[in-house]
Amino acid sequence: MPGSPPASLSELAARVDRRLDEFLTVEHERWSSFDPELAQPIDEIRRLVMSGGKRLRPAFCHWGYVGAGGGTDEQEDIDAGAAFELMHAFALFHDDVMDDADSRRNQPTTHVVAAKEHADNGWAGESRRFGEGVAILVGDLCFVYADQLLHGANSIAVSTWNELRIELNIGQYLDILGGVSRTREIARAERICRYKSGKYTIERPLHLGSALAAPERADELFPALSSYGLPLGDAFQMRDDVMGAFGDEALTGKPVGGDLVEGKPTPLLARATRRATPGQLEVLDLVGDPTMSTDTIARIQQVIVETGALDELEAHISVLTETALTALDTAPITDAAKSELADLAEYVSQRTT
Repeated sequence: MPGSPPASLSELAARVDRRLDEFLTVEHERWSSFDPELAQPIDEIRRLVMSGGKRLRPAFCHWGYVGAGGGTDEQEDIDAGAAFELMHAFALFHDDVMDDADSRRNQPTTHVVAAKEHADNGWAGESRRFGEGVAILVGDLCFVYADQLLHGANSIAVSTWNELRIELNIGQYLDILGGVSRTREIARAERICRYKSGKYTIERPLHLGSALAAPERADELFPALSSYGLPLGDAFQMRDDVMGAFGDEALTGKPVGGDLVEGKPTPLLARATRRATPGQLEVLDLVGDPTMSTDTIARIQQVIVETGALDELEAHISVLTETALTALDTAPITDAAKSELADLAEYVSQRTT
């Protein structure tokens, strides 16, 4: 049913998790034997990476791989999936620092944990700076570890991987710039949406998987996979934006209305601003106040609904999903991959977590 993960996703996730566990165990033993204090950075990576997550990027990479003629249980495919999870962790560690987030997946964030350790021990300097420094370094470790797992990939795959990483950082810059400049233009908000998440969640994993399996077919496969991956990536992030404004904390692992508190420049907020009356705009201008109360969050949510912005975005998500599904019909990939990618499209566009 829409909103439920495909059955194959849990099997793929289990394979990737085993590889991550194996990799992180080796690194933990390596560095803790050198200095016991060096166990902590690896423990923090494990705590985040193994605490949940949907493993969507490995899944799209896998079906790009299989769709291009690759096998269903190849080591290079599994390693690429693990690399994606570590790359995603890199982004999350840094994102939590930039957003000053207290929790992630219903657990305290790494910079919060490290800052508390600093304070509890009465160490020199400022606890906040220490915590943020630790989180940045742990994220950097993930960045390097992800590269290690792709060692030996062909030149087309490496080029795709590098482009993905550039786009991810460019998108994150646009996101923080859009937040402080209070961007409320739909076109700009949708560009941020695509580059900070959509491309590196769906389009580029598909490209990487296909490049690993059939680099000689990149000119044929990449455009076809983009016709599916770009609209679905937009739908994925827009669904995330809906959850960021209205999601249940028990399901999302993030505070209710977190995107509203942080002032995220989302397509949802841009649509509400375009439709709002002067009185409603006064309420929307409260977005981005880190001290806002739960009552204020509720008022902003009500305005977003009353303007019709939520309904408009939901309709747009549906159109984007249908566009992606239509593109699958003519994609030059295996039927098995088409079927699984269709199921994934329904899931990522309708999910509630």
